[in-house]
Amino acid sequence: MEKTDWTILSTRPLSEDLLNEAAAKGFHIECLSFIDTEPINSEEVAQKIKKAAARSGTIAFTSMNAVDVVRQHIDQKPAWRIYAIGNTTKQLVEQHLGPVSGTAEYGGDLADAIIKNGETAVTFFCGDIRRDELPGKLRDAGIELNEVVVYRTISLPQKLTKEYQGILFYSPSAVHAFFEENTLPEGTILFAIGHTTAAALNTYTQNRIYVANSPSKEGLVRDMMDYFSNQNQIEHDSTEK
Repeated sequence: MEKTDWTILSTRPLSEDLLNEAAAKGFHIECLSFIDTEPINSEEVAQKIKKAAARSGTIAFTSMNAVDVVRQHIDQKPAWRIYAIGNTTKQLVEQHLGPVSGTAEYGGDLADAIIKNGETAVTFFCGDIRRDELPGKLRDAGIELNEVVVYRTISLPQKLTKEYQGILFYSPSAVHAFFEENTLPEGTILFAIGHTTAAALNTYTQNRIYVANSPSKEGLVRDMMDYFSNQNQIEHDSTEK
């Protein structure tokens, strides 16, 4: 019998529009967060942000969470040259902080853009758990790097009470929190937003892992839907022969 519906777990919240789009195609996505973030509301962080905003400079963002914190401490758009990862973070930067001078899908590629443009010093607003690709490449290139940690990540391990055909993962932190309490049936397909997240999954499971073509929540969800729809068509064609 041809399968026309799937139960999927997303390890972070998704927009109502995206959930409805998936539901219309037979995908019931349940959202359950395994990590959370909170701003670091200290006077030291506030002063570092205000000091940076008072002068021109080069700024890097790899998370919309960092943008959210920084914008709370700035009264007007600063004279920054800003580099940002991903379309969502880029849009948030442009809305609240100013135009983006360069963008990329991954930290290493963003570092390459910063290096290519001849930047000599970068302030990197980030979380307490951040990937090494961007800061590592910048330091290796001799660029002065000022890291300002503006939010922290909190692990929220939870025990699943049901099985899912597929599970969506968006960060290594969520992977680690997930496997604190859970193991997986062999048939569950895992979908990772990027190669770093996929590498984290590989340390816990032998289940099949699909890496998104585009590292965004929307791209990951649509890749998941394409995967199952294509598998369903293959099975349908096979039974027709």
